[in-house]
Amino acid sequence: MEDKIIAGLDIGSTKICAVVGRMNPDETLEILGIGKCPCEGVEKGVIANLDLTVDAIRIAKQEAENQSGIDIQVVNAGIAGKHIRTQQEFGIITRESDDDVISVSDINRLATDMYRIVTPAGTEIIHVIPQEYTVNFQNGIKDPVGRRGIKLGADFNIITAHTEAVSNLKRCLKVAGLVMENLMLESIAAGMSVLNKEEKNAGVAIVDIGGDTTEIAIYHDNILRYTGAVPFGGNVISKDIRNGCIIQPQQAEMLKVKYGKALAEKSSPYDVVVIQGIRGNSAKEISVHNLSQIIQARAEEIVEWVFTELVKSNYHKKLGAGIVLTGGGANLQFLKELFELHTGIPTRIGNPSEYLNLSNQYLGHLKKPEYATATGLVLAGFRALDERENRYLKTIRQGSGTNHKTSQKVNVTSKSLFSKPEKPETEKKNFFNDFFKKARNFLMDDVESQDEY
Repeated sequence: MEDKIIAGLDIGSTKICAVVGRMNPDETLEILGIGKCPCEGVEKGVIANLDLTVDAIRIAKQEAENQSGIDIQVVNAGIAGKHIRTQQEFGIITRESDDDVISVSDINRLATDMYRIVTPAGTEIIHVIPQEYTVNFQNGIKDPVGRRGIKLGADFNIITAHTEAVSNLKRCLKVAGLVMENLMLESIAAGMSVLNKEEKNAGVAIVDIGGDTTEIAIYHDNILRYTGAVPFGGNVISKDIRNGCIIQPQQAEMLKVKYGKALAEKSSPYDVVVIQGIRGNSAKEISVHNLSQIIQARAEEIVEWVFTELVKSNYHKKLGAGIVLTGGGANLQFLKELFELHTGIPTRIGNPSEYLNLSNQYLGHLKKPEYATATGLVLAGFRALDERENRYLKTIRQGSGTNHKTSQKVNVTSKSLFSKPEKPETEKKNFFNDFFKKARNFLMDDVESQDEY
């Protein structure tokens, strides 16, 4: 396990970020390389221009390869956007006998059945997340493994995405010379890198503020309870600054990052920033206080949308660990205070250092909220998104007694127990078939019978 190499690829609305890492024996993540590239091919979390996106993926991939010395071929990819939907479903199976206790295979069969439910046209399931289980119609059971019963059921959160968005993502990766091993909702990935078990148990909301969208994921009792999205992110603030100050897009972004504040009262009415004019035009003076007023107006709207989602989840009064802000938008000065002011919920900025090796040479670069998703996608190669599944996988690995080899040229993640049944992929070339066969023989943990997310 500790020699396995994992790559995560965060395809955001403003940048593509690739991170390569491996797990140390002390269960800390060692980052081997980072690559990033600005991207203009993604809009609202959906790939709109395949060529621009592929070019950015290649640049980020190459940079990560140069730093790590790893030939990246397989990645965990993130997905986000307002097309993501969550629906609640109940599933149940009948076991053959109650002579034997409920096993991990029973849990897996129940979860696999949920991938067969009907979803709206043009959508597909990307995550099946169990909530509480029922055994012989006794409800409120968090982990039924080891119990006896004929009827095994569970409530599930079913997370879907537009099929076209998933297809475009896979197409871009293929053209860029990559294969997608796992697809994960970005807010879940971000939570994996910035949250610990205590926070997930007490109740916490991860708010991932990207360029065009803000993704929300809520945990309680160590279970992912709710996901949602807000159709605004940091880019809309930059657009407001551009229109309000009548300046160029790059100037608006610079002002937001360097001088902007989410609370206008924190800025001095006497501070002024001089912006260079275009082609000989006179310079423009921008009041920092006026700039912050523009920012606060839009930031308050984002906070209100997020709080509406929290109320909709019915967990807004159960967030013992508060709100954790991630994503590039979380860097906005005094945004944390604005969230606390309008929601009344304690808030902190989430940097992906929770599971990183403290001696890592890239630690200083990664201790920023914009790297939370990419780091979480690497962690997803070593840990499942559900704590119960982590225990199941650990039991299987320990029982297998298999020694695993590794390679510096490939990157394959652990399979999930709560996994989507694989479809026949006859359209793939023999190269990929041979690749997967070799990868399974040399790299994967002994869970080959399990399917992908």
